[in-house]
Amino acid sequence: MIILCVILALVCVFLGVKLFCLQRGIDEVCEEFQEKMEEDTNTLITVSGGDRRVRRLAAQINGQLRLLRKERRTLQNGDLELKEAVTNISHDLRTPLTAICGYLDLLEREEKSKNVNRYLKMIRDRSEALKKLTEELFRYSVITSEKDIVLEEVISNRVLEECVSVYYGALKKGGIVPEITIPEEKIVRMLDQDALSRVLGNVVSNAIKYSQGDLEITLTSEGEMIFSNQAPLLDEVQVGRLFERFYTVTSAAKSTGLGLSIARTLTESMGGEITAQYVQGKLCIRVFFPENGD
Repeated sequence: MIILCVILALVCVFLGVKLFCLQRGIDEVCEEFQEKMEEDTNTLITVSGGDRRVRRLAAQINGQLRLLRKERRTLQNGDLELKEAVTNISHDLRTPLTAICGYLDLLEREEKSKNVNRYLKMIRDRSEALKKLTEELFRYSVITSEKDIVLEEVISNRVLEECVSVYYGALKKGGIVPEITIPEEKIVRMLDQDALSRVLGNVVSNAIKYSQGDLEITLTSEGEMIFSNQAPLLDEVQVGRLFERFYTVTSAAKSTGLGLSIARTLTESMGGEITAQYVQGKLCIRVFFPENGD
């Protein structure tokens, strides 16, 4: 009986050690898998334990990691080639578009019939829209290809005030008198000032398109910038797609659909977030950059 108890005790100890090693091996696999997914590295999962089941699990996961990295490289290369193609195409379109606009200027100086004037106006409008789209395509491809975001201490209050002053003429032309609320305390964040200026400029430009004469701009003490205005021509579905590339709504037919997409790309590259909400006919766009270390 005593021998049997000793044997059972030894079996229990052995099984306990075996279970402990198995659990530790699985934990190692889980931790390393999470690290590999979060980091841009070519290393694979390694386990210190000798359990063949854990090693087989790690080998299968490593196989999937290799496939995932291969697919990611393929997508990255394809995305890079697409951006380069867009840059080249938009650059190549500039010269003929400039020539077309120049000849239109010459034609407008000649004597023309009423119908010819109407046709020329239509051509001019379409040419200007195409020219604007080409320029935005070029800027978008350049912005999304550049990785050199330079972070430095930026006073959000000052950049926001400068943005409003730059767009004051456009706001006035649209009959918009903005209500601006900016705290006296300096809101300092580690940002790229040029990128932040473009983000805010694109958001204000978007407000000018859809506003019915009102625009509230608020900078909170937490660093959140809020742009809100009445936009009865929009709906929740359209607002949910405002950050999509090339998406435009009927009321903004001359828009390229790239402004807010560029704003989102730049915001996220600086560690911030930009969102849009539509409540009771009011469009609200929020831009937020957390404090350092948050």
